[in-house]
Amino acid sequence: MLDYAAARAVATIVRTGSFEAAARALGVTPSAISQRVRNLEERLGTVLIRRGQPCTATEAGARLCRHMDHVGMLEQTLAQHLPGMADGDVARVTVTIATNADSLGTWLMPALAAHARDSGHLFQIAIDDEQHTADGLRQGRVLAAVTSLDSPVQGCAVRPLGRLRYHATASPDFMRRHFPDGVTAAALARAPALAFDRKDGLQLAWVRQVTGQSPVLPAHGLASTQGFVDACRAGLGWGLNPEMLVADDLASGRLVQMVPGTPLDVSLYWQIGRLAADRLSGLTRAVQAAAAAALLPATSGPLSNG
Repeated sequence: MLDYAAARAVATIVRTGSFEAAARALGVTPSAISQRVRNLEERLGTVLIRRGQPCTATEAGARLCRHMDHVGMLEQTLAQHLPGMADGDVARVTVTIATNADSLGTWLMPALAAHARDSGHLFQIAIDDEQHTADGLRQGRVLAAVTSLDSPVQGCAVRPLGRLRYHATASPDFMRRHFPDGVTAAALARAPALAFDRKDGLQLAWVRQVTGQSPVLPAHGLASTQGFVDACRAGLGWGLNPEMLVADDLASGRLVQMVPGTPLDVSLYWQIGRLAADRLSGLTRAVQAAAAAALLPATSGPLSNG
């Protein structure tokens, strides 16, 4: 049988970042925390915590933390029917989700805030490209994800959210300097683009859509949704920006569409582990409501289960 006191110690270390902070949160000494973790690692035959500043979970540790999230949600439900349970008897639930930065920076945050207010849950939010956020579900690192993957990850339910529309934008001066003869594949191979990280394929996807070619794009690395907009305004480069973030800039002329009438739509989906789906139904409703209010209508089919 799993030693739940030790498992809770592991989860608390990961949440707080250190053995000392976890000890304070659990009301025990750091040596007691260390002993619990050491005994559990020896019993399971694997390392659960990467010691460092901060401490982080190994893949096995992450799976254990997700198990403890499920336990915490069960304890919350039980406490509703057993009023004698003290607050200290119920673990604080941390809901781990993965999302792309543009969703977090545009429409998703109000949904998370509403759920946190209603449930008391904490969030651990992992940022990744929408084509890769489902990896966290496969690896057991997150309970739910905003993703571009429409087929359900094994053990997950998937719901279409809608389409996030992007425009390729740049400042008027940038267009004059780099595209005096129009936007061509050759000119795009010279003009600096913006890329969130090495996984970011939006710019190249738009280039393929417009030119039918796949040139190597020189790019500034900038891991910030708002930073993309600011960099485009400043003339640092061109990039794909969510329509809702650049509507005012396009209307005022601070930014222009590089090729008018060529938006790029990215379909987004909500995938959530079936074991957590019922207990996080409020979060799913909040996410779907926020998406319906902000995104273009989805083009995919109904709910699927993996």
